[in-house]
Amino acid sequence: MLELKAVSKAFGGITVADRIDLTIAPGEALGIIGPNGAGKSSLLNLITGMIRPDHGTILFDGNDITRAAPEERSRAGIGRLFQIPQPFDSLTVFENLLVAAMFGGHLAEGEAVQHCGEVLARTGLDTHANQPAGALRLLDRKRLEMARAMATRPRLLLLDEIAGGLTEAECHSLVATIRAVSASGVSIVWIEHVVHALLAVVGRLIALDFGRVVMEGEPGAVMQSEIVQTIYMGVPA
Repeated sequence: MLELKAVSKAFGGITVADRIDLTIAPGEALGIIGPNGAGKSSLLNLITGMIRPDHGTILFDGNDITRAAPEERSRAGIGRLFQIPQPFDSLTVFENLLVAAMFGGHLAEGEAVQHCGEVLARTGLDTHANQPAGALRLLDRKRLEMARAMATRPRLLLLDEIAGGLTEAECHSLVATIRAVSASGVSIVWIEHVVHALLAVVGRLIALDFGRVVMEGEPGAVMQSEIVQTIYMGVPA
């Protein structure tokens, strides 16, 4: 579904992506870990078009989207959740989804209303449909961030450290929501520091450091590898 070929990006002397090769299959759940400054969020920015690579190619469904605008990528089926939710606070939860469905997903009003109702139920927000988004607790704001992305009908969903700030119980609830989305066939790329939440969902794990892929494979093997432990601890494992 998604393929990055030798993608590189630097800001002055700081390299955030160093010839990254990456493939994501339809329906796959991929996790990405790495210390602060490893280039994780920059990688998502490259995929969504918020920044453009200096070198390399990005393909989605076999189409070259390297120079495509973010809105074009959204309409093609790439959705994203940000670390800090920023809903339209004065709109209701349902209205937030309608904005995403009609302007991001290009759905007609009648189809958008039905689709948003289904997304509310899937993400556990149906009881908050008429509540102003600004009045939601943190867990439900994060669910709303996911619901808004789902309202655009993505086939690939990018999650950027969305478990941060949640209690253990809230984290389990969020994981259940993400699992349900993944089970519906949506491909997922998830960056996360709350590793136990990540490992409960993903089937493959990539470790980044200084913009480079340093380890890739089965999640347990990656987490137990000497190179990944050394990167996180700053000393030889």
